[in-house]
Amino acid sequence: MERLQRPFFPIIYVRGYAMTREEIVETTSTPYMGFEAGSTKVRQAQDGSIVKFVFESPLVRLMKDYDYRDVYEAGTERSGRLSPRCIVIHRYYDPADPAFGNGKAPSIIAAATSLGNRILELRDSICGSNAALRKAFRVHLVAHSMGGLICRCLLQNPDVATAETRAMVDKLFTYATPHNGIDVAGINVPQLLSVNDMDNFNRSVMGKYLKVPKDKVNTLGNSGFPPERLFCLIGTNSRDYAAAHGLSSFAVGPLSDGLVRIANAYVEGAPRAFVNRSHSGHFGIVNSEEGYQNMVRFLFGDTCASAQLQITALALPPEVEAARKRGKNVESAYYIEATVAPRGAYTYELTARTQANQCAIRRQHSEMFNADGSLRRDAHAPVLFSVFLDSRKILAGSEIVFSIDLAVCNAGYRIDGALFLKHHIPGEYLFRNTLVLFAKPDGDGGWQLRYVWSDENWAGGSKHAAIPVAAGTRAIGIRQPDADVFSIPVQSDKGFTAELKIALAAWQ
Repeated sequence: MERLQRPFFPIIYVRGYAMTREEIVETTSTPYMGFEAGSTKVRQAQDGSIVKFVFESPLVRLMKDYDYRDVYEAGTERSGRLSPRCIVIHRYYDPADPAFGNGKAPSIIAAATSLGNRILELRDSICGSNAALRKAFRVHLVAHSMGGLICRCLLQNPDVATAETRAMVDKLFTYATPHNGIDVAGINVPQLLSVNDMDNFNRSVMGKYLKVPKDKVNTLGNSGFPPERLFCLIGTNSRDYAAAHGLSSFAVGPLSDGLVRIANAYVEGAPRAFVNRSHSGHFGIVNSEEGYQNMVRFLFGDTCASAQLQITALALPPEVEAARKRGKNVESAYYIEATVAPRGAYTYELTARTQANQCAIRRQHSEMFNADGSLRRDAHAPVLFSVFLDSRKILAGSEIVFSIDLAVCNAGYRIDGALFLKHHIPGEYLFRNTLVLFAKPDGDGGWQLRYVWSDENWAGGSKHAAIPVAAGTRAIGIRQPDADVFSIPVQSDKGFTAELKIALAAWQ
């Protein structure tokens, strides 16, 4: 009997929404329901050109890289003993195919109930009657789009599964899930639109099956499931979503993956990453290297790194500052960009929050500073990212190495309500540089962190030691209670200063 080895638990894939009967039949006619779909195209963010790059699919890569296997044999699913490193497809749409069932699509609650039963069946097939194995048994859930809502229904609705079943879920990874519903032309999908079960994405309906108020559907409520064990991968490419001949992308608009708006694609308190991928299709988020790399690091990695930027000084251009001193009312906003990639990455980034991808962090000057330019006591420092890393993937040396492309630029100035255009320089950054971080455990349960700004220095040269934040404290807004937190000064000759807090914690 193969033993369970954390973190390589069985993986259950839960596919997304199929709208029409034809889409349902197409879905049920395939054994892996999209998890086997790969891609050969990568859109380059710089100029829009397409280059050939083969991504075999999450299914194939899990088999090749981590020795996972499917559960099919002799034309059907195996019913006997299964390997703990197995991949199971939750085929909840089978009853909706007249060839397999009554032709009626299951509700979210019904799909979540059958998912809970599937977990129990999987435990029996892997563990048998071995009490120790049954106690240690866990599963990873990986879900696309509506599949993430089915998984959350299992975790949040006590009428769907027992507490024992819910406790068997170790982690949940979601691709492009509408955790806060779907908005079309700025309006939430109506509750009355029950045709093809589209009301599944209405917040009032979601509140009922997720057991939370309709204005808090992107929370885990009283489920008890830790939000840090739910990862939200968010797509930012709306232009390449081809569903409904491009009408969906047009109706939903930019700041989306073509179907799910960026603002609706995460759970409060959960780690999230932003990738320039569309909801599905040839440039889809599931069949992407970015999606795969985030998934395996979240499921199998051993390190979590988060960052938060506390801006302490933000100088205005001389002409704008002069106007402020004359008593003029000055308004301004800023974009904060952060792109993170591990050492060795060439064709992907773990997260990219940029203006070009329409997902940069935006902050008003008044949110951070008082009218006289002094720092507000209640200024909110944005969390730039939470990414997961794996020391087993270290290609050179003994340290985990990753880079952060960090930039801050102005989104425009207004003086007494009028746009300040005369001296405006498009693309003028207050700060822009690439930070390379070198992290490793210190042997006493903590971490060491060194860094270098690589725009001026070679990454392999001398490095600075990051400053540890006082013991017992942690970065505000970063859900890593056991993390070591470090501070790195950030500044430019334009009068920009900030404190970058990096939190490092053992994962799993």
